[in-house]
Amino acid sequence: MPFFKQLRRRSKASFNATDAKSPSTKVDEVVSGKSSSTIDTSSHSSITPPSSIKPTLSSPNLPSLSESNGTSIASTASTPLAPPPQRPGPYMTTPSQRNSIVGSSASASSINGVLRSPTPSSPYAPRIVSISDNNWVHQKVLLVYGQIGDPRQHPLDGNVTVFHHQDNFPSIGWPVTASHFKVLAHLVPGPNRLRFDFVSPKLSTGSTYPAVHSTWININYLPLVNTPPLHLVILLGKDSEGTYDAVPERTEREGNGLETAIRKYRTAAYLWQAFTGEQMYRNNLGRRCFRFEEEWQPGSLSRRDLSAGQMRNEAKIHVIRSEKTVAELRDLNIAQQNDNAQRRDELFTIAKDAVRSRFPSQPGQKQYVSVLLLDSHWDTSAQMITGHAALGSGDDDIKMAIFGSHCLQSYPSCLEDVVDAFSDCTRTDTNYVANDSGDAGSNWESANLGIGAHLHEVGHLFGCPHQEAGIMLRDYVQLNRTFLTKEPFSTRTKAQGLKLCLPNDECGWHRLDALRFRFHPAFRLPNDAPVHSDDSVQVWPVENGKILFTASSGIAFMELYQEGDDFCRNYIEYLNTESSPNGLPKQITVTESELRQKLFGTEKEKKKKIRVVVFSGAMGSYTVEDIGVLKSKSSLVKLPKSQTGYKSGKLGQSTMEGSEPEQVLLECAFVKTKLLTSIKIYHGYALDGIEFCYEDMTSQLFGKRGGKPGGDEFVLDTRRGEILLGFYVRAGLWIDGIEILTSQGRKSGFYGNATGGSGHTLIPPLGYKIAGVSGSCGSWVDGFSLIIQH
Repeated sequence: MPFFKQLRRRSKASFNATDAKSPSTKVDEVVSGKSSSTIDTSSHSSITPPSSIKPTLSSPNLPSLSESNGTSIASTASTPLAPPPQRPGPYMTTPSQRNSIVGSSASASSINGVLRSPTPSSPYAPRIVSISDNNWVHQKVLLVYGQIGDPRQHPLDGNVTVFHHQDNFPSIGWPVTASHFKVLAHLVPGPNRLRFDFVSPKLSTGSTYPAVHSTWININYLPLVNTPPLHLVILLGKDSEGTYDAVPERTEREGNGLETAIRKYRTAAYLWQAFTGEQMYRNNLGRRCFRFEEEWQPGSLSRRDLSAGQMRNEAKIHVIRSEKTVAELRDLNIAQQNDNAQRRDELFTIAKDAVRSRFPSQPGQKQYVSVLLLDSHWDTSAQMITGHAALGSGDDDIKMAIFGSHCLQSYPSCLEDVVDAFSDCTRTDTNYVANDSGDAGSNWESANLGIGAHLHEVGHLFGCPHQEAGIMLRDYVQLNRTFLTKEPFSTRTKAQGLKLCLPNDECGWHRLDALRFRFHPAFRLPNDAPVHSDDSVQVWPVENGKILFTASSGIAFMELYQEGDDFCRNYIEYLNTESSPNGLPKQITVTESELRQKLFGTEKEKKKKIRVVVFSGAMGSYTVEDIGVLKSKSSLVKLPKSQTGYKSGKLGQSTMEGSEPEQVLLECAFVKTKLLTSIKIYHGYALDGIEFCYEDMTSQLFGKRGGKPGGDEFVLDTRRGEILLGFYVRAGLWIDGIEILTSQGRKSGFYGNATGGSGHTLIPPLGYKIAGVSGSCGSWVDGFSLIIQH
């Protein structure tokens, strides 16, 4: 027994010493303030991992006992982060090991049985760069990037084979190019002990068997079931045969029926997930990603699972038939492509109706659905793709993305096919399949376009607009680089592809997309702060040109647009603020001059309008079309005693027939002897009026005494000094209803239509108090804002 203890000590010391000497184990942690595609390792000037790939970081919600000096992962773009704590796997505490063994991989140390005593560390054992030992992840298929030896000194080609935990998933080999490799590792819930074996013909030992250089790593997979899933749907016409476009050779080799379509769609979806999870991590936003609805079924992520009939828990593909025939669906699409405005979005509407029948929503429930239109077809005579639409929308209770199947033949059917699919230079035969937009001239480019463009629509589904770069532009034509280390010839660029695809060469989600995902309910992690029910943002123009923004859920980020901008090119983040449980400030202050300096580099650009969109931590937003208007006289109110008041941003549109502006300055705010004792609310299915009642039996009325006769009265506890703090308002075109909030934390209960419009909390910013209310009234109140003063 003492012998084994001594051997273990020597092995561990040797491992640590080797790592200490190797510069490849150093990690620079830099928070990316822009798009995540900012990694630069192409010069090979260093083998230090790219700054946006931090193998010492992991999901911030699952702390580790092995690293205790962590901080919150959420941060501003300019604030470097210390490594967050990691949590070791419950059964695995052995650090990752790197060894060299002469012989076949089968003769290497078993990952299921008792491990042999580790041999001295091999300089050619795979070095995992993108994730560190004992990290926690929340997705079934994980993208892993690593290196072999020192790429600067001795670049090697070869193969890395991944052996999975307890052999519960078939091993898969992945190419190594110039000592760089990328693999997709399949994980099972709980701890996963993976072995990476590297073999290269250049490292011959003279033996019959090649030298195998091995690395072990522990990765813990925690599936998240408390977030809404992204449902995957294949939509068919009611008379569809369930086939998709494919060249005869493909049809003969793998088929083009519904079962093959399901396997390809499922694999593409897991590629979306692997890509997005890695992008969120590179953006320092934790190992977070959307999840799929999964079910126990015959596995298809491995080709060997399919042949063996192995059952696995994998993404469920819902097959739904539309009420329309295939011909009707294709005719609708022809009308759309001909820009018939009346029928332009009809295919999307038909798909949404079919989806709604499968996923009926309860009040307040949101469904997230990605749809593959299987009956899309390349019409060779019309030179048009029919039955296809590329659309995504985050509106309504059904958040949906749709895309056609015209590129489906080029998709990988399983993980073993991923490299081949993104390397296949076979030219697109337009006698059978489409060359969509001219960017799908070969099979691998077709896979890029189909998988990437569909992911682009999924981005819309999750609330992302078009961006100046990344997936939400058209960078998905380089999606292959995420999964390959070498790129083939491109018909799109008419040039040979990259000889080495490093992380800085890949496409990515724009930083603004990643910020939206960070606060999206589908991307939540267990330790995230609870989602606030009020997602609204309020604006308060005050003295000295200051503009205050407040939000109950905190301010997440601000987008700035120059006049005429289609994309947001400047933004400000407010992450990692300690004043709020979710790391967001509930109040921020900006000035017009500061924003002009940010946009133009000077304050002198006074004539150009600046549009500002401010997002809350619950992903609500407030848009100021012209920041210059906020400091105009329309926002100022003359108060008694030569004081100045300021109006908040107005709720409601004030567009009702006969609507007239109204304003009430509360006497209790200026006369010390006036004591506000109660507030009466007049309402029906909307707010008719508010009456402020004083101790001296006088009152002030805003709006009308309509709706319920006599209204409802809320009495303040003046003996305890209770005063009016603010209001919770539901508003759309008009004011649907209101709730009174007091300084004692009491709420009056809601008066009016509690489900109408959207919710807004109107409480004066710190340092200000209510001086009155302003707005407009027609048949009922259709505009409302607070008047505040110091």
